[in-house]
Amino acid sequence: MHSVWKTSIRFTLVTTVLLGIAYPLVVTGIASVFFPRQAAGSLILKDGQVIGSSLLAQSFTSDRYFHPRPSAAGNGYDATASGGSNLAQSNAKLVQRVQGDIDKLSAQNPGKPVPIDMVTTSGSGLDPDITPDAAYFQVPRVARARSLGEERVRQLIQQHITGRQFGILGEPRVNVLALNLDLDKIAK
Repeated sequence: MHSVWKTSIRFTLVTTVLLGIAYPLVVTGIASVFFPRQAAGSLILKDGQVIGSSLLAQSFTSDRYFHPRPSAAGNGYDATASGGSNLAQSNAKLVQRVQGDIDKLSAQNPGKPVPIDMVTTSGSGLDPDITPDAAYFQVPRVARARSLGEERVRQLIQQHITGRQFGILGEPRVNVLALNLDLDKIAK
């Protein structure tokens, strides 16, 4: 019986060192060599300052900017508290929040159907992307706030649409931070 315990303890120590320390270090090292930008967090710099990551949503509330999906992460877009609200679709609190968002967005853009991703949170609460429909829905508000023609704003969205990965995985999407940064370049 004594040798079974020794074997179990040795196996636990060896697998902990190999899979808990060595493997993550090797994978991180390989990623740092072959994908340095991604391994560093896909950070976005502006004037030498880190202003965000292309992987994490940020709060944009001004009418001059495209808005991301709503967030249930912490107090909103908190990367240290990533997660959904865990409210069931029948929960009155969730229904009221979604209906309130629909009412607010419908008032901003009367007669247009509100894209679902403009009123629902992602599983992480930090999804940096919106659908092209959600971006196009926001065009009148952004164009008006920046005194730009709607067609110019639509062209900018078109330049930011990322297609399906490998042509089959996922859905077309628009990174909100990248779109807003380019929007700032054309209209301060």
